[in-house]
Amino acid sequence: MIKKRVFCCSALLTVLLLSNLYSKNQPESPDPFKKALGHAMKVNVSVALAEASKNKSDDIYSQLSFAEEPIPLEKDIVKQRLDKYLKRFAYLKRPNQHIHKRATQLLPKIEKILTSYGVPADFKYIAVVESSLNPKITSHKGAGGYWQFMPATARLYGLKVNAKVDERRDLVKSTHAAAQYLSSLYEEFGDWTLVAAAYNVGNGSLRASLRRQKKDNYYDLKLNSETAAFVYKIISMKTIFENS
Repeated sequence: MIKKRVFCCSALLTVLLLSNLYSKNQPESPDPFKKALGHAMKVNVSVALAEASKNKSDDIYSQLSFAEEPIPLEKDIVKQRLDKYLKRFAYLKRPNQHIHKRATQLLPKIEKILTSYGVPADFKYIAVVESSLNPKITSHKGAGGYWQFMPATARLYGLKVNAKVDERRDLVKSTHAAAQYLSSLYEEFGDWTLVAAAYNVGNGSLRASLRRQKKDNYYDLKLNSETAAFVYKIISMKTIFENS
């Protein structure tokens, strides 16, 4: 009798253990309230992330400026091009970039000379875009020095360029020449953004484009790929350097 009772208790215990194990391995019945709450939380997280991304983007756009002249950010193409070059130059935000060291040493000197001629300080970033502040760079077309002057233009503004001397590589002298050139372009165009474009493509070519296309500002012009990108590169470079 005792053996029978022990056997029954063991059998009952086994059944209970198996029943408990089975119930743990079964999926819980879906709770409509929990399901709805989970969905709502996912939606809210997505909305919050999208809003944060938008605010970050808006914050970047709010920092964009060039020579105190308006940038038509309401135009999608303008935003797209700015985004393109902000991403392209993003590597400059990394520490230990040699260009940052050169910029710290040279940009204040460049700015002081430019502003003495009435040229906006933002134009110092032309030298960053053109040569990365490396005076030894020479283009395949023959442009050289900090400001990438062609030899003829350099001589026109008082720089010596010959087999023995190349003053395009002299920071002070070449920046004075650049400031004079930029000032003369402003007298012609009366718009600093157009001045930046003319610096790249030449005043005659830009004037012809304005006349032919019947436009009066850089952002509406159809230009060669290099000049079409030039001002966007300057603005992007400025934004990255001043917010690194």
